Formats: sequence, C-alpha cells, structure tokens
Amino acid sequence: MKKNLVWLLILVFTIGCMPISIFADGQIADSVYLNGNIYTLNEKAPKATALAIKGQKLIFVGHDKDVKAYIGKDTKVIDLGGKTVTPGLIEGHMHYPGLGQSLLLLDAFWKPKADILAAVKAEADRLPDGEWILGRGWNQEVWPGAQFPTKEDLDAVAPNNPVSLERTCGHAIWVNSLALKLGGITKDMANPQGGEILRDKGGNATGILTDTAGSIIEKNIPTFNEARKKEALIKAQAELFSYGITTSMDAGSGIEDIKNMKDLYQSGDLKIRLYTMASSGETAQAFYKTGPEVGLFNDRLTINCIKFYADGSLGARSAWMLKEYSDRAGHVGNGRNSNDIFYDMVKEARAHGFQVATHAIGDAAVNQCVNTYEKVLKENPLADHRYRIEHFQVATLEDIQRIADIGIIPAMQSVHATSDKNMAEDRVGSERIKGAYAWRKVINAGSIIPNGSDAPVELVNPYHGLYAAVTRMDRDGVPVGGWYPEECMTREEALKSFTIWAAYGQFQDKSRGSLEVGKLADFTVLDRDVMTCPASDIKDTNALITVVGGETVYTKAISKNLTVMAKGVETKIATTTIGNELYVPIIETAKALGLKYSANLNTISITKDFNPIILAIDSKNINKNGVEYKAANAVKSVKGITYMPVSYLRDYFGYHVMTYTGSNILSINF
Repeated sequence: MKKNLVWLLILVFTIGCMPISIFADGQIADSVYLNGNIYTLNEKAPKATALAIKGQKLIFVGHDKDVKAYIGKDTKVIDLGGKTVTPGLIEGHMHYPGLGQSLLLLDAFWKPKADILAAVKAEADRLPDGEWILGRGWNQEVWPGAQFPTKEDLDAVAPNNPVSLERTCGHAIWVNSLALKLGGITKDMANPQGGEILRDKGGNATGILTDTAGSIIEKNIPTFNEARKKEALIKAQAELFSYGITTSMDAGSGIEDIKNMKDLYQSGDLKIRLYTMASSGETAQAFYKTGPEVGLFNDRLTINCIKFYADGSLGARSAWMLKEYSDRAGHVGNGRNSNDIFYDMVKEARAHGFQVATHAIGDAAVNQCVNTYEKVLKENPLADHRYRIEHFQVATLEDIQRIADIGIIPAMQSVHATSDKNMAEDRVGSERIKGAYAWRKVINAGSIIPNGSDAPVELVNPYHGLYAAVTRMDRDGVPVGGWYPEECMTREEALKSFTIWAAYGQFQDKSRGSLEVGKLADFTVLDRDVMTCPASDIKDTNALITVVGGETVYTKAISKNLTVMAKGVETKIATTTIGNELYVPIIETAKALGLKYSANLNTISITKDFNPIILAIDSKNINKNGVEYKAANAVKSVKGITYMPVSYLRDYFGYHVMTYTGSNILSINF
C-alpha cells in the first residue's frame, strides 16, 4: 500500500511539473514558431521560446523541447532565430479612418512653416481655382516664436483656392480668407459653444478656429466619396500592420465609416482587429436601438463604446481648465457641455449597455467626467464598467486618486508628454503641471494606462510611445534625463500599456494582450529586444513579422543596403564601405541628426552641443572645439560626396551607434 502511494505521489508530482498544454488534447498545430525570445505578458509564465497555433488560437506557449509534440507532417515550422516576440501590439487610442484619410492629404506634420506654405503653393499651382486644398499636422510650437499662423500667410500662396489645414492635435484649423468667406465668418459672428474664432485686436478673424468653430468651415468642404474612404481604411491597416499593431481602438467613428468597415471585412480586405467607439449624436442613437455589437467577423470588429467630448486641446488652448491659463489671462478653454447635458448623455449610454469614453484634457473636463461617471454609476451600478477618460492630460491630484477608486480607466498617450513638454508648463504653470501627464502618480494610485498614439495627431509608431514612456525624452533626446522623469514607466509597464492593459481597457484581456493558450494567435516579431536594448534605441525598433490569428499579414522587406535610422525614423543616408570601414555621407548625416554645418573646398565644420568639429578631406585629423585628435581612418571624398567613418559618430560626436542585423538597420542615437 505504501509503495503504491509513493508511486502515486511521484506521478502527481511529475504531472504537476509538466506544462499544462502538453495535455491539451493531442492537437497538431497548423504552425509552430520556435527558438524565439518571447515575452508572453503572462505573469505566471513571462518568458517562452515557442508557440503553437491552430486556427486563430494558441494551443501551446512554452519551450522548444515541448512544442515538438504539436508538430505534424503538415505543420509549418518557423525558426525565429532568437528574435524577440511580443503579443500583438494594441493601439489604445487612435482615429482609424482619420489616419487613413490623412495619408490622402497634404502632409504638414510638424514641418517648418515655410515648407508647409511651399507645399500649399504647389497645390494651388496644380489645382484649378476654387478647388479646396486640405492638409493636416502643423504645430506652431515647433516654429520660431511659437505663434499661431494667420490667414494672410495662406492668402499669399493660395489666394484663389480655399485652404483648410488641421493642426496636429485635431482641435484647430488654419484657413485662408477665401475659406472664411465661404464659411460666412463675419466680424460680428459669436463663438459657438465649445469653440472659438480667434481674432486680432480689430475683431477680425485671424484664420485660426478651434474645436466646434471649425465646423463652420468644414461643412463647406467636399467629403471623400465611398471608394476613397474605403481606400483610406485599407491604407490605415497597412500602416498599422507595418508597426506590428494587430488590434486598434478606434476613438470615434460615424455610421458611414462603420458601414465601410463592415463592407471591407465582408470582402476580406480588412483583417485588422478594431474596437470602434460609436461617435455621440446620430451614430450613438442608431446603436442605442440595436445594442452593442461584439466580435463580428471572426472577432475582428466590436462596437461596444460611445465616444463623447468634454473639451479641446492644450496646444490650441481649448482644453477646459478649472482656472485661467497661465499664458492667457481670463481664458479657461472651451467646455463642450453643461454638467446637466453631459450627465444625460452618460446616463443614456449606461441605460443602453454601452461602455463610455470621453475626451478630456483639461482638469475641468476631467473633473466633469469623474463627477458624472460617479453619479451615473451610483444611480445605476455596474461592477465592471471600465468607463474611460481619453487623454487625461491635466488632472488634480485628488482626481488622480478618485479615478483609481471608482475604476475609471485613464487612456493616456505617452508621446503627448514629449510633444507637449515645450508648451505644457507655459499653459498650466508650475503647480498644475504636477498632475499633468503624471503616469507614475496614476499607476501608483492603482490605475492602469492603455497607451496609444492618438494618430493622426501623432505618428502611429508604437515604439515612439514605448520610448517616450520609459525616458520622457523627445526623439532628439531632449531634455537629457527626461521631462519630469519621476513620472516614467518601467519597460514592463510600457509594454503592458500597449498590450494587456490596452486589451483590458476594451474588455478584451481574455482574448488578447498576452500570449497564453486559448488566446488569439496575434503577435509581433521585432528586430531588437525592447526590454534590454539601450533605451535610446527603442524608438528605432522595427517590426519584422506581424501575425493576426495565426496568419502572417506583414513581413518587412529587408534592404540589401544598410538602412540608417535617426530620431526614430528612417533616413535617406546611403552608407558605403571603404576598405574595411563603414562610412556615412557627412552632410546628409548632419541634416538627419539636426546638426548645423558649413563646408568649403576641403573642410566641413559641424556643430554639436555648441562644439565645432572640423573635418578635412583625406585627413585623419579632427579638430573638436580647438583640440586636435587623430583618427584611425581618414575622411574620404567619393564621386563628389564627402564621407566620414561611422566610428567618428561614436568617438568624436558622442553618439551611440548600433547595427541590428535582423532588419539590417543602423541606429544612431544620443
């Protein structure tokens, strides 16, 4: 008897030590990935080397020696070669149709004002008189003087075409005089609720309209036809897949856009997973009649949330503040709704069983959301409501704790902090900034943060977001050490914010966001280990393979030539090898890195951190701030282009330089 008991205990112990998936049911996988560096985001088993997939689901997550049981004669086996794998990234807040349509417009994203005006002029020269010129992405905060542009700027280059250029935040437009005329904007016109027509001292419209005031102009702009709108949806999908994004939160779409999505899913053209918020108003009312739609098209499309707006943006000074702006006396921004109206809106959404998400950037808008959500949920309780505040950029310290206590989810975008740092404290002052972009305070209070880009407000690249989350520096490495670095996330938190936390924020954490048996086989293969690589290199990360439901939907085309990345974007720098040394063109490299330079017949001077560095053709001598150095290899001129060894960037310019063989990318970082 004792002997049998001993053997029974040994058997139980042995079974307990085996992976549960070994006993899955003898399934043979459609595909197996092995020899990987896999971050599962499953707290019970955070690392793995192998995955097995059948249909859309994972049937094994574990190690190479155990996955062999799932390999049959028809199983496709992929050797990851040690590459890093994460759960498919989840874009926690963006405007999906908006991103696609922005790819069809004039690109003004953070460009110099002169470049934007030159592009508008080129369009005006190309188009017939009267045709609208549309674009998006300007940001006066990156221009000298940081002043809003005017209608006169546009009149000078496009007097005969109406022009409307949306600010990067999406909460202001810059128009010319013809657009103002078509909109019927007069000196006596009052500002609409929730918006402002900016005026000069004489009371004349300057050409900048914020939030709801913009609709006065926009109602005159011809919309894209159905074919172009569907084209935009497909373009957005390609963009997301190229970054390893497998699921996206679409932060507010209308009836027509949702219909177009359904058409494209039906035809098989859309494979991205979308959690779409229905826009308030007509679209919300239509869904109130039919109820939430969950897991359509094989778990590709869900409409389970209503999107509201409480205010505008900080950059446009239309975010609604409890007290006046620090840089505009008497102005508190633009609240969209009275407390009573907003209460009725949230109450109605709750009555019809929808999740609620509200755009709120200023502390007054945030406070209105917290008060209203709390009131509605007390009157009509819902234990697992997951109500959201989108952006949650400026909040009182009290409201940071209140949202954790109530269970309100702050959907924040880490790139907003590094984009807004140059003006945020000017807007709110040194005291209110303590509750602004305050990720560490939010997490320590007990909340999680679904992260995202807010594209097309920012570039959709999620690795910019991961980088910003862990460094609080912009892509130039400014400020050194980070902007209020005490608010940084850890790398694990940052990755969670783009995976399992984002999934939780849309009731999908049981099906995605981590790599576990039974969950969707959505994952991303990367060219570097974002958990261990130098922090400055995170922003240069490239997705090599994107898999959705076991299907490879994106594979990066690897260039035969080394691709140089700087500031988180690919450059046009063409490297060359001279002898055994890798060289880069000096002028193109200086431009890509934002360095000042001057050149004469035989020398080139480049200034970095106020230090002039003088290089001479066919010379190994380097003069850095008046001190002479001698390098191992000389500057060379090839077919009229002057090159320097890549090692100069490290040894004399102080850059970190690393080659990632998986993508054949050279990262140049501070």
